[in-house]
Formats: sequence, structure tokens, C-alpha cells
Amino acid sequence: MRVDKFLSNMGYGSRKEVKILLKSKAVEVNGEIVRDPKIHVNEHDDIVSIEGDAIIYTEFIYLMMNKPQGVISATEDKHDKTVLDLLTESEHHFEPFPVGRLDKDTEGFLLLTNDGKLAHELLSPKKHVDKTYFAHVEGVVTEEDTDAFKTGVALGDGYVTKPAHLRILESDAVSKIELTITEGKFHQVKRMFESVEKRVIYLKRLSMGPLSLDPDINLGDYRHLTAEEVSRLKDRK
Repeated sequence: MRVDKFLSNMGYGSRKEVKILLKSKAVEVNGEIVRDPKIHVNEHDDIVSIEGDAIIYTEFIYLMMNKPQGVISATEDKHDKTVLDLLTESEHHFEPFPVGRLDKDTEGFLLLTNDGKLAHELLSPKKHVDKTYFAHVEGVVTEEDTDAFKTGVALGDGYVTKPAHLRILESDAVSKIELTITEGKFHQVKRMFESVEKRVIYLKRLSMGPLSLDPDINLGDYRHLTAEEVSRLKDRK
């Protein structure tokens, strides 16, 4: 890879801006000053630095966000704030996108990445990736509902959901539950409870696949996944 492309890919400006940076003698490759933008570097083996600070080449980024209510899971929108609006410019440079969506009024775990292959794997209906939600439900949730969800319920459009695991945490006028599903139909959790004549009034996603929401991430904040977490996502069974 050409050194100017390397630097541009890492967010150090356009090719033109990188050329100016190179001319300033600020860039070194393996300890040698480099001024020629056409010089090739191995992004994995060569040490590229700017004013002595080594640059770790990154192709993909993986972010865990605790999405707040009122923000939509999209890359752009004319009316509402999107999850990308919560990122800094250094993350924007990699052009990440949300893996799946959470409704505007739903909060919790959301993965953002620019790794299209991984995103496809996580969203493919054939992969049956678990997603667990915590919810407040208006109405007394019963073991009959648990049994119904276990076999699948018919949504308003006639679609019968795949088996889901419903765990009742508190059964009252407003019940508290956890629900694990393996698909992602539009408004699915809300529609599943509507099928048993109950209404979700608060919804939060707790996990996706092998990863759970980090309790230290405040609403509206995010962090990069660790190498171990990325490995777990890619190697999940």
C-alpha cells in the first residue's frame, strides 16, 4: 500500500493534505523520514509514525453503544438525530453503520462497524443469532404467555415467530421480563406482546450473540470492542 493511502485511510487527511504532511518531514517509515507519497509500506509489518508517534493500521472498527431513546439506528436522517451523530470524527472516518436497528424509543446494546461481512453474518436469518431484551409490559405476564412464546406466536400480519424464551422477572399490573429471540422482524418484541394482548412500555436490548451490554457504558456513550470480544463475535457457534 502506498504511504499516502495508508495515512489517508487512517484519517490524516486527503491525499493532497497527506502530501503536505510528507513534505514537512513529519512521517517516518521504520525510523527513516519519508517524503515520497508513492513509497509502498506493509501496513502490518512496517512501522509508520508521525512526529515519533507510531500509527496502528486499522481496517475495521467495532463499537458497542448504549443507544438512548430518541435516537434512530440509521446512518443519516433529515429529521432525527442518528446513532452516528453520537460518534466522534475519528470514528466517522471509518464510515461505520449500525448492525440491525433498535426502534427510536428503544435503548440498549447496539453494534456499529464497517465490517460488512460480519454484519451480514449477524443479521442473516439462517444464523439464528440470539438477542435478549429487558422490558416493562403493561399487563400481567403469565406462564401461558411463556408457553405461547416458546412455540411461536402469530403477529398481526399472520407471520408466526420462531420459538422465543420468555423469562418473567416480576408479574404485576406492569410486569418485568426478559425475552430472547433469534430473529429481528420489525417491532418484533412489541408485536409479540400485542399478540397476547399486552403492551410494551419500555424496552432495552441487553445482548446480541455472545456479547452483553457493558454496564459501564452510559446511555448515549460507546466504546471499542476488545480484540477478545471481536474474536468471540467472529468465532461464535
